[in-house]
Amino acid sequence: MSAVDKLKRHLRPGQVYRRADLLPWSNAVDRHLKQLVEEGTLTKLSGGLYYCPRRTNFGAAPAGDEKLVEVFLKDHRFLLTSPNAYNVLGVGSTQIYNETVVYNHKRHGRFSLGNRTFDFRRKPHFPSALSREFLLVDLVDNLDRLAEHKPSLLEGVKKQAKSADHKALKKAVREYGGVKARKFFEPLLAQGAMPHAT
Repeated sequence: MSAVDKLKRHLRPGQVYRRADLLPWSNAVDRHLKQLVEEGTLTKLSGGLYYCPRRTNFGAAPAGDEKLVEVFLKDHRFLLTSPNAYNVLGVGSTQIYNETVVYNHKRHGRFSLGNRTFDFRRKPHFPSALSREFLLVDLVDNLDRLAEHKPSLLEGVKKQAKSADHKALKKAVREYGGVKARKFFEPLLAQGAMPHAT
């Protein structure tokens, strides 16, 4: 069995690998990686990042976003979201964005992984999963990045905030809100219990 075949035995379809992950199984990792990419066993996603495609009836399935980001960051603590998530809040946003945002503790900037671009934003705190209250807070903090009419969006947020879970919204503002969100929600939360929308 050739050295490259020995390396192939350790590859699992659907998995993403860093170059360093493959060092224990290869005595010439760069040459072997080049060979495996040329023959289609691996797909190069970015510098030092490779994907072993999972074959389906429709061709090679792309790497899942969660797996891709986890290996890229070398960290499982991140939150995937998109400005499209605001469209379910009922605040008047309808724009479709071709963008995946990654809140994380390590990286900041836009990175192309495979055919996709991820907007990594380093934040000290973010929830483990998206919630309605977090998205309302997040929208206000990211208002300048959105294409919609901003005053209309803020009016929509005010209306939705009235029917939101007051305690959860207060917690989201306190734990995850930036300067803009805190300033915006402060008068809405000041009474201790917001009136429900009529």
